This record gives sequence, C-alpha cells and structure tokens, in this order.
Amino acid sequence: MKKVYIWLPLCIAISIAAGILIGNAFSSFSSNSSLFSPVKRFIKGGSNDKIETIFDYINKAYVDTVNVDDLVESAIPTIIAGLDPHSTYISAENMALSGDELDGHFSGIGVEFIIQNDTVAIVNVIPGGPSEAIGIIPGDRLVYVNDSLFAGNGISEEKIFKNLRGKKDTKVKLGIKRGNSKEILTFDVTRADVPVKTVPASYVLDKNIGYIKITKFGGTTYNEFISAIAKLQKQGCKSFIIDLQQNTGGYLEIARALSNEFLSAGDLIVYTEGRAYPREDIVADGNGSCKDIPLVVLIDEGSASASEIFAGAMQDHDRGLIVGRRSFGKGLVQSRHVFKDGSALQLTIARYHTPSGRCIQKAYTKGDRTDYDMDIINRYNRGEFDYRDSIKVDNLPLFHTKAGRPVYGDDGVLADVFIPRDTVGVNSYYLRVANSGTLREYAFTYTDNNREKIESFKSWQEAAKYLEQQPLVDLLADYANTKGIRKRPYLIEESRSLLQSQLVSFIIRNIYGDEGFYPLFQKDDLMIKEAVKLIKEGKVTPQAIREEKYK
Repeated sequence: MKKVYIWLPLCIAISIAAGILIGNAFSSFSSNSSLFSPVKRFIKGGSNDKIETIFDYINKAYVDTVNVDDLVESAIPTIIAGLDPHSTYISAENMALSGDELDGHFSGIGVEFIIQNDTVAIVNVIPGGPSEAIGIIPGDRLVYVNDSLFAGNGISEEKIFKNLRGKKDTKVKLGIKRGNSKEILTFDVTRADVPVKTVPASYVLDKNIGYIKITKFGGTTYNEFISAIAKLQKQGCKSFIIDLQQNTGGYLEIARALSNEFLSAGDLIVYTEGRAYPREDIVADGNGSCKDIPLVVLIDEGSASASEIFAGAMQDHDRGLIVGRRSFGKGLVQSRHVFKDGSALQLTIARYHTPSGRCIQKAYTKGDRTDYDMDIINRYNRGEFDYRDSIKVDNLPLFHTKAGRPVYGDDGVLADVFIPRDTVGVNSYYLRVANSGTLREYAFTYTDNNREKIESFKSWQEAAKYLEQQPLVDLLADYANTKGIRKRPYLIEESRSLLQSQLVSFIIRNIYGDEGFYPLFQKDDLMIKEAVKLIKEGKVTPQAIREEKYK
C-alpha cells in the first residue's frame, strides 16, 4: 500500500504533531490534587516565592497597565516547555475544540468535509449525527453559517471547526447549496454528540484470516473490537491481523482490556512507575476470548503509547508476531489536571514498562524538543524506513521475552519482521498530486459528478469494478493541469496503477464509507501481504514464535 502522502512531509507532520497528539491521547490517569502541592510550596513560602512575587510586583509597579492573567497564560507554556516533550499546557479555547473523541464522540454537527475552490464541500454525513437527522447529504456545499458568508480565501480548517463544533444542544444555522440549484437551503442544526469509530474496518482477508484496523484506543474501542472479533469468527476466521499503523494511542485501560483478550491468567500486561507513584502491575485475568488464536500485530513509526503497550505485551509473551517498522517510542504517562477556567495541565507522572521490564520511551533532553521533533525525519534520512540494518541497537538496554528472544528498550518497539516502505509508483508527479490534495479533491469531484451512477450498484464491489474500467488517471491529469500541475506523460504512466487504485478507493469511500475503502486501499499493502504469508506458513502461533529466531 502506498500512503497518499509523501514520506518526508509525513515525517515532518508527525514530528510536529506527535508531542501534542500523542501526549494528549494518553490521559488514563485521573488527576490528583496532592500532585500539585509541591508547586504550591514553591510559589508560596520561604525564599522560593519568586513567581508570585514577580507577578505581584508587575501588577503593582509596572509602568503601564497590564493584564496579569494574560501574562500567566503566556508564562505557563514556557515553564512546561522545560520538562519532557509530552507534558503540555492546553488553553481553555483548545480544550473546548478538542472534544471527547477518545470517549467515542465529540459535540458538533456530524459531517466530514473538504475545502474545494475556497468552498466547504460535505464529503460524508456521519451516521447517527445531527446533520443526517435533518437531511444534509454528501455533496452539499456550505455557503453560510449563522447568516455570515462561509467561503472564499479566508476559509480554513481551523475556522470550520470553530464554527461547526460547539457545546451540545447549541444551535447553528447553515446555508447549503445543493447540486446545480441556485436556491440556498437553510438548516437549523442542533449540535449533539457525534459518534466516532475507532475500529473503522474489519473484514476477511484470505479464507480464514481476519483483519481489524484500530485507529486509537478510545472509550468505545473495546466494544468495537469485540464486535469485530465476533463478526469475523462467525465468518470463519481463525487467525487475526490487528493493524496499529499510525495509531497514536489513547487510554491505558483500553490497551489493558485488549491485551487481556489474548493473554493467560497472571500474565503481566504492563507496569507503571514514577517518582511520586509506586509501581503498579496490570495483569491479565485469564477471561480473554482469544488466548489461543494465531495473531499478527502491524506497527509503524506512527504507532505510539497505548498501541505500543499492546504490541509490547504481545511480543514479550511471545503471544503474537510483530510485523512492520519501529514504533514511535512514547513510554511516558500523563495525568490531566483541569483548571476552573477550562484550561488543563497535562503532566508526565510516570513511565510504563512492558512485561520484560523495558521502557520504550525514546531519548529526549528536558527543555529541548528540537531533536525529539526531528526524530522521525532523522529515521527517514538514515534509511530506517527502507533497511532494517539502519536501526542501531548496540547502545540500547537488552531484555528478553518469556521464551528468551532478545528485545530492546528505550527506543520504541522493534518489529520481529521488518517491512520497508513501499515506493513502487511513487515519483515526483504522484507526490505533487497527492501532497497538494489534488488527488483527494478530484476523487470528490468525480464522485459529485457521477453520484447517481455510482450509487446505482448493488454493492461497493460492483461499483469498484466499474470504476476500475474508467480512465480516472487521465481525467485526474486533466484536472491537475488546471490547478497548475503540468502533465508529465512518462511519470503519469509510471504511477498509473497506484493513482488508479487510490482514486477508486477514495471514490468508493465517498459513497460506501470505510467498509469498501479499506479492502481496496490496502489490497497491495506489503505488511498485510507478509502477515498473511506468515499465518499461512504457520509461523505466528506462540510455539512457532518461541522456536523461530526473528531477531
């Protein structure tokens, strides 16, 4: 499978966002007021009252009138920046925008959108959300929000989120343009909890092999996962591939619950330990339903936190084979303390360790996030996405799985079977149309212009067969040319198969959702193909894993 994005910009995106997205995701520990007593002692008392004294002095004596609250807001991030990369301060405004997606929902109108020609186009209406209930449909264009024009050069994703998301039961007035009609349709939408799926795909891959994609470890993930397992077992699946690629983590409790399904009673899943928090062991209770099922876990450089807990537990107990590339390396536990104004401090309070004793947190320097943020790019530059030998383990602490296989700490989870990135069909033309958003934009344009035809098929499989016969790549090249991406015949031909496959996948997703998207988008995925091969060869049973030397 080829990603829709170029590797280097992907690396940059992950590097910049990882500290926020992954740090915020791992919030399973409840706040403890005693945790903040040392801070209070520092601010008030003895010779360590500098912070309070400084702000009090500024308030009383500074030459101009100042807003001390604003100064405090500006100072807090600077203080927190002196700690680890995952401790962070979240303003009240950003807290309000973040929603409760880890809990399986957020409050909004329930649509997926794309910005096309400075206009917000509805790509999908989320089932069970408020927009579906009042009749908004895919293809609608959002023109007005609360009687204000909502289009043009100033439109941005941030502006869209700020206007469409909001507190539950609040109303927003939308002006919608539908199809070729000149009439503007008006909808009054009451914001509500919109369901968020964390297990977007589960399907039969090959005979009795089931595939399950988990995007994060949220509040609804366990129930979604159990439903997926039950469905696939009913369809005859006896082996499973769990895909944690780009899974940035989530709740420790959910990682525990999923691990529990595969481990025996008394097996250690993970333990946490910090300066102010004594060691706490989390063990399996033996009531899992998948203890004897052959298992492969897929990971990559975007797999972090709770997904690393699950992968590490399976690896250390020789319970499942880990296939892919080295994971992100996030082994720090955060506790979130919410202040009265709605802002929050997310503070690292402990490290977690896999059953063998390793902490998979990669190296960082307190107060200096530059190298940490550049880590993914550095991996790319030294060839780690292409060659296993580029991963150096000589200076990493050595541990062993239950069966004695060597594993390493302090730098993520290393896969048992390395799979390089797939670069077939990836050239400068493909990268240009993919990274500019033109590929996705044209997939939506084609969908919009051919919606009636595509919807006429009885299944996504039939629709996909039809689309595969259409000259989608040539149509894309014409469209891209109007956007300033000139045609490169040789490069287009070199990328034709990849571009056609991805266009079909995205068009199907626009009509049939993830049920059709994932099987199409991942049909040539190298990791999945290798996982299927290993299962068929009988190499993923616990006994086979113990006997094979994958390291």
